[in-house]
Amino acid sequence: MEQLRWGAPDALRKLLCEVVSWKSMTLTEGEREFPSKVQAKLAEVTYFRENPNYLELHDADLGRRFLTALYKHPSAKETIVLISHFDTVNTEEYGDLEEYAYQPEELTQLLLTRKNELPEDARNDLQSGEYLFGRGTMDMKMGLVMHMGLIEKAAAEEWQINLLLLTVPDEEVNSSGMRAAVTKLLELKDEHQLTYKLFLNGEPVFTQEPGDKNYYVYSGSIGKIMPSALFYGKETHVGEPLSGITAPYIASFLTQRMEWNPMLQEREMGETTPLPVTLQQKDLKLEYSVQTPYRASALYNVFLMKRNADEIMRIFEKVAKDATDACNAAYKRVCQELSAEPVGSVRVLRYEDLLKHATQKFGEKVVEAIKAGIHANPDWDDREKSFRIADTLMIQCQELAPAIVLLFAPPYYPAVNSSEDELVKQCVDYVKKEGLAKFDLPVKQIHYFNGISDLSYVNYRDEGEGWTTFQANTPVWGSSYSIPFTEMAQLQAPVLNVGPLGKDAHKRTERLHMKSAFEEVPALVEAMIQMIMKMKQKN
Repeated sequence: MEQLRWGAPDALRKLLCEVVSWKSMTLTEGEREFPSKVQAKLAEVTYFRENPNYLELHDADLGRRFLTALYKHPSAKETIVLISHFDTVNTEEYGDLEEYAYQPEELTQLLLTRKNELPEDARNDLQSGEYLFGRGTMDMKMGLVMHMGLIEKAAAEEWQINLLLLTVPDEEVNSSGMRAAVTKLLELKDEHQLTYKLFLNGEPVFTQEPGDKNYYVYSGSIGKIMPSALFYGKETHVGEPLSGITAPYIASFLTQRMEWNPMLQEREMGETTPLPVTLQQKDLKLEYSVQTPYRASALYNVFLMKRNADEIMRIFEKVAKDATDACNAAYKRVCQELSAEPVGSVRVLRYEDLLKHATQKFGEKVVEAIKAGIHANPDWDDREKSFRIADTLMIQCQELAPAIVLLFAPPYYPAVNSSEDELVKQCVDYVKKEGLAKFDLPVKQIHYFNGISDLSYVNYRDEGEGWTTFQANTPVWGSSYSIPFTEMAQLQAPVLNVGPLGKDAHKRTERLHMKSAFEEVPALVEAMIQMIMKMKQKN
């Protein structure tokens, strides 16, 4: 058997530091270049030198690409898909140490000279010598590195199972990479006659509380959706305030009712989603004047377990109607007290209703031209474009004002869960047993990975037409954003996340537990895959 490049803990550590040094912040040139560097690295493996067609780059969007690397055993159909993302968040919080954020060994040593600047938990971990600090060490380049080591070993030892390594860009913003990869997964399945057995992610393990010594495996991934609102009032001069109604006034009633609303919280299998919060609320008035602000917008973050987009819209609509009832009553009371004539009652309408009204009024060509003009602006992201489309349509349809227009803004991550799947149950039990036996490691199961992950785009299940509500109420749908729901539903294999232990993702103190990353987890994942192979051989 050939010598393994990444078969030892020290080799994995060296590979991780090299991969982390390839800067790959989302929406940068580094992110675009990254998968070519991984491809070149994997091309050094004998198997891929002999089978170069099994190592491919594929287009995502904006010049970004994702990579697939297939190890295929001649007699195997069952395939485990190893999923990772390679983009990272930015590094400005490192301050004067920013140039070292992508150099884990150097950064870890430099932080020792500044340990008193760190929070107590991070300082203790630094002094223990058990952690490696740096951007992407935890989230999630170690997951990719572990998968590279696994596929190299599987090919060298000719494991009787197929492994498909998939690493994608853009998980941190819109998951464009994974959404693009869904179709390619189906194409590869047909091309190579693969049977997808398991979608195995390598996202990091988070501690659940200070001093937590447990290791966690995740048999699902939490969902996320952003019900959003355009508030459209009636403009007036500040000298005649009751001749109009301001958007911030209307927004205040809905935001108070959305923030921390338990109606939008779910409880499943003993776990609870975080309460909804406001991610952004802003006035759409771009300059100062004495005209009152009559347009505003808000993004609300809602986490999901069982609910789909249709259910969330129905709850959102109810909350919005409660808000407008209160707003209208308060506004009417003020007008009565001051003998002013109200400008109207605030109504609630979905974006799909606004779109239908505008199309009937102006025709489809005019509406499409409005959308095209907004999409032509390169400085606006999908959230800004969503509001601009709704806002421009409302400007042309002021007979509907005052109003709250309900819509969805990207991204949308459907929740996914495989806790009741028999294979996942066996895998979790096996990792628990092996963790204790080999490493004296207490392993516990969490049903929903709470960091959001690309697993949301496989194994999609929808009893009815829940996704069509998202499509109908997302202004940028089909132009700059879409989700391949139909194709996702064809990727019906269970999901599991087994990754290295780390702390403080997206913080200056992001760090990776080295024994977990370079010794424990690779061994546990390898043993778990071997267990799946033996199950197949018995059958």
